[in-house]
Amino acid sequence: MSQFVSNIEPNIIDDEMVQKAIEENCPEDLGDLARREIINWKVVKELQLSFKNLSFNNIEVIEGLDTLVKLQDLSLYSNRISKIEHMDTLQELQIFSIGKNNLTILEDVVCLRRLKSLRTLNLSGNPFCREEHYTLFVVAHLPNLVYLDFKLVRDSTRKVAALKYRDLTKPLEQEEARVLALQETQEAKQKELEYHQTAFVEYLNGSFLFDSLYEEDREAAKLAFLPGVEDLLQAYKEEFVSVCGNLFNYGLEEYEKREAEVSKFYKRYHEILAVNQEESKRIISDFESRNQRRLDELYQAGSGDLAECEGAQGKEEIRQLWDALMTLEALVSSDLEELLQDFKRSIDVVASTFTESIQGIFNQCRDLENEHHKKLMKIVIATQEKLDMDPFDDSLPEDVQRLFEDKKTIVNIINMAHSVRLRKIDKRESDMLCNIYQWQISETEKAFQTENDRNRACIGKILCFINTLQKELDNSDPEA
Repeated sequence: MSQFVSNIEPNIIDDEMVQKAIEENCPEDLGDLARREIINWKVVKELQLSFKNLSFNNIEVIEGLDTLVKLQDLSLYSNRISKIEHMDTLQELQIFSIGKNNLTILEDVVCLRRLKSLRTLNLSGNPFCREEHYTLFVVAHLPNLVYLDFKLVRDSTRKVAALKYRDLTKPLEQEEARVLALQETQEAKQKELEYHQTAFVEYLNGSFLFDSLYEEDREAAKLAFLPGVEDLLQAYKEEFVSVCGNLFNYGLEEYEKREAEVSKFYKRYHEILAVNQEESKRIISDFESRNQRRLDELYQAGSGDLAECEGAQGKEEIRQLWDALMTLEALVSSDLEELLQDFKRSIDVVASTFTESIQGIFNQCRDLENEHHKKLMKIVIATQEKLDMDPFDDSLPEDVQRLFEDKKTIVNIINMAHSVRLRKIDKRESDMLCNIYQWQISETEKAFQTENDRNRACIGKILCFINTLQKELDNSDPEA
């Protein structure tokens, strides 16, 4: 048997194999459906790639499982796998069977520590299971295991394992703690950045914008050698960063105001709907009480004038119910339309106020840049005049002196750098203004669309309800 297996070509875990395994795990009536449609592997929770009726998959390498992020139960039993690897994305895996494979290096199981949800593991039948202290090694390195090789892991075993391998596991725990702390720090920074992006003020809390103004300015460092330029640049930076800080804080405050405005609207929106629904329930309840008595009387009357009269009265009351519900819907639609218009006006005011304030603050940034440019130009011209008077002055580095070989050249360089910085300031302002405009349009359209969808759905429900009542009335009429 082993000779037969070894002569079979090895397989790889590819899309076709995974697809087939998923289909075979589905109920028979769902198999065809799975074959006809693209399966969303991200929601698959169980996968069996083990032997079936002496037919082996002959898998040699664990791969191709990266997208199965919801997988909870994985069986790779009875294959030809020699290394546990490529499983880091399976963070929800709880049960893993990889018994009867070719695993020879016991230390390979350590990588399973990354799977924090793993509770049941089967390794039986692998060569390394014959090693002394195999069980203690696995339990020590995978302390969250509940079952190992179909046996419950006892507390006494855990204690012995932890004590025996503490010199190996302690460094692992320390490294894991360090990685976790780093990950949490990165996640916190990412969350903070996303918050700033939502408020349209990302990278305004600090010198990010100022630094970006000089990213491509290769001459700025050379000009810093001119007398007074370094102090001038430092003063400019401090004032510019201060203005950016004001912009950042204002943006966060305005974001909270925007959120509060939207929250207030939807709170009032749902309050109006709640009152409407209560009134609808009352109208329907009153009708159903009368309607049930009428249906009973109509059934008992059988046929004749009384039945015909009851039937006609029933139709009239259904019509009146329709009128009452549609009138109520018209009233609530009118109230909500007024609320929507108020909301739109509020949103417009919020966006307009934000726009004007942002433009004012960015004007401060431009003023600082223009003032710095004027002062820098004065220093450059004074330096140029000094060099013209004394061509042999070697107080400046050679590459700086070359900038002053032609007055027109240095002036053009400074003017061009100034224009670039102004365009960058304009671009950042434009981004913020575009964001607030998109928010204004998006929130308004979303609110109006929400009400439109609700209104259409409500009318549809009323129609369906009235039709059902009419059918009940018709079915209760013996002559119908």
